[in-house]
Amino acid sequence: MSFAHALPQSLSPSRLSDFQTCPRRYQYASIERIPQPASYATAKGRFAHYVFEQLFTLAPVDRTIDHAREFIVPAVEAILTDDVRADIGMDDVMLAKLVAETDSILTTYFLMEDPTAISSEGVELRLGATVNGAPLFGILDRLDRDADGTLAIVDYKTGGLPNRNYDSQTFANAELYAALCGASLGEKPRKIRLMYVAMGETIERDVTDVVVEARSNSASKAWGRINQYYNDGDFPATPSVNACRFCSYKDLCRANGVPVPR
Repeated sequence: MSFAHALPQSLSPSRLSDFQTCPRRYQYASIERIPQPASYATAKGRFAHYVFEQLFTLAPVDRTIDHAREFIVPAVEAILTDDVRADIGMDDVMLAKLVAETDSILTTYFLMEDPTAISSEGVELRLGATVNGAPLFGILDRLDRDADGTLAIVDYKTGGLPNRNYDSQTFANAELYAALCGASLGEKPRKIRLMYVAMGETIERDVTDVVVEARSNSASKAWGRINQYYNDGDFPATPSVNACRFCSYKDLCRANGVPVPR
């Protein structure tokens, strides 16, 4: 078969993860662009990210919790579109829950760090560069300049804490962001900080050349396979319990004869 849509011009860490989990998922999401319904968790994540983004548009002295709370109402308008509300079945009770949980996240966040003391090189920083032949693109929550003069990638997480036995997977996206920084800014970050703002805990990892190179090579190989599958007109499905559990395309795959696990 041939595809009606053009191949995307870049590869983000999340789309790379889609492809590595199941090439067919990448086809549906990135080539056919079949919308994936929002969930309460994704809506809350985008909601909180919006508030943090707006907070860091303020001068450092103005980054107070009271000012942060002022962005909750604008977030309702910006994030909770009619489509999102329909997807998650939002009513007044759910909205009140979301606002309360966001306020709790802000309270916890301000115990984790003092945003008035943060020196940031960019917030919601959009970066694109070709790395090892793969056209990569990503949006960084924050790129900080630490007290020692080095860069640190900061990523907000609104879910639960990860299993530390799987740190390689937990830091994978941010390590690809590090490669992007090196290629597009000419400076590689030295640290990655994942801030679990609902839990009050930050996990940190040093950026190493070996790991960043491995992430870059993996993305390059994936990009080559993406082009091959696109030209062949077929992205194979690789169903498994883990791959299919949270995939929104299960019914579509089943309709196309894919043996999706129950």
